Amino acid sequence: VAMRAAFKAVDSGYQVAVLVPTTILAEQHYQTFRERMAEFPFDIARLSRFCTPQEEREALERLAFGQIDIVIGTHRLASKDVDFYNLGLVVIDEEQRFGVEVKERLKTLRSTVDILTMTATPIPRTLHMSLVGVRDISNLETPPEDRIAVETRVTRWKDELIHHAIMRELNRGGQIYFVHNRVNDIEVVAKKLQRIVPDVTIGIGHGQMPEGQLEKVMVDFVNHRFDLLLATTIVESGLDIPNANTIFVDEADRYGLADLHQLRGRVGRYKHRAYCYLLIDQGKSLTPNAAKRLRAIEEFSDMGAGFAIAMRDLEIRGAGNILGTQQSGHIQAVGYELYCQLLETAVRKLKHMPPKLSLDVDVDLPGEAFLPDEYVPDMRLKIDIYRRLTRISNVNEIRDLETELNDRFGEPPATVRRMLEIAELRIDAAIWQIAAVTTEDNYLVFNYTDRGRIGQLAKRNKRPVRVVDHKSAYVPLDKPDLEPNRLLQIARQILRAG
Repeated sequence: VAMRAAFKAVDSGYQVAVLVPTTILAEQHYQTFRERMAEFPFDIARLSRFCTPQEEREALERLAFGQIDIVIGTHRLASKDVDFYNLGLVVIDEEQRFGVEVKERLKTLRSTVDILTMTATPIPRTLHMSLVGVRDISNLETPPEDRIAVETRVTRWKDELIHHAIMRELNRGGQIYFVHNRVNDIEVVAKKLQRIVPDVTIGIGHGQMPEGQLEKVMVDFVNHRFDLLLATTIVESGLDIPNANTIFVDEADRYGLADLHQLRGRVGRYKHRAYCYLLIDQGKSLTPNAAKRLRAIEEFSDMGAGFAIAMRDLEIRGAGNILGTQQSGHIQAVGYELYCQLLETAVRKLKHMPPKLSLDVDVDLPGEAFLPDEYVPDMRLKIDIYRRLTRISNVNEIRDLETELNDRFGEPPATVRRMLEIAELRIDAAIWQIAAVTTEDNYLVFNYTDRGRIGQLAKRNKRPVRVVDHKSAYVPLDKPDLEPNRLLQIARQILRAG
């Protein structure tokens, strides 16, 4: 997806910046881009720690003069001394690893730059922005051919389990990742693993090693010069080693949901069944949020589960601040519903779309309209359906909901049918800018907000609609008309006459 987007942008005369979180991943992408685009006259460069100062200076100059078409780099790309001649597309890989300032800095380089964000688990702020329409979203659910879901297990540290899992992988000629995210005692863990499995050859990699040494460890692991890579989360971002199909994550309760999913994604890149063990120290008690995260990662282990995990992360951590730099956190100042409404209104305005029909209409008519327990027994489902009803803004959505209810729960009873009819009445009333539909003695009463609109409604009706003051219009009724179903029918006929 990213390569095709980059190709299209360069073909149209623009430059492309590919932002990645680690130097190792930058190197992998650089090689992949060069191989895939070797037949085309595109100039591809990289900006990372692996460049010499002279290579970096030359790349920056050529970038500013428009001689480089695609540049692949780490956070270095967002530095103030990086100038583009004609930037058209920014591809952000592993987006959850970057802060807001880095991403916004690249956007400001050109006012019309397109952003393509690639991530298995979008951070709450980004996911929320896509759900409310600030950003478009595409969910890739089809796995590569022959790919099998990773088997995920949450377990306490047990020497015999670790021994069994490592030996199973070695016996089929594979390799193992062991993630331990503390550099100060990583050597202690190495000795512990060597004691559990004496035959295994172990390599250690972490971000505090000299550049050349870390690169050598990674290259040696790719070339299968040792069996087990004991590393910090530097392996999290995008390493593609098909032969490594077992991963252990030590002290898994310390990691975020997205981190766990990314780490699990390092294995399962071949046709063999892959295994992910999330280890927790013996006797350690978990915080409620850590327990939720581990439950979620174990529950969502199918192919394409990243989106479901990101949605659960949004629930656990909150959506953050769309106008500021917080990428998680709950909205308390204005309330979530109002926040979403304000956001949607602003987005529609910027996209030059008509404002969404406001359906804040109070319908207070006699008769029962609700979801009975025998029809929808689950309380959470009920609340979800009621919430959807309040958000419906056109008749087609009501028809869709009616079809869904029929399909899931069977023929709706009278109270449910009436509930859907009242939802239609609210839509009709909103079109005429009527705020409330009620009864008073032998009258049907419309409380309106626009005198001109209620005047038009009165003219178009055969029934008398009497505008009595600056906010109310009355429709006289006969005694048979007061029967609940008949009354609802009359109200709908009047509002549909226009």
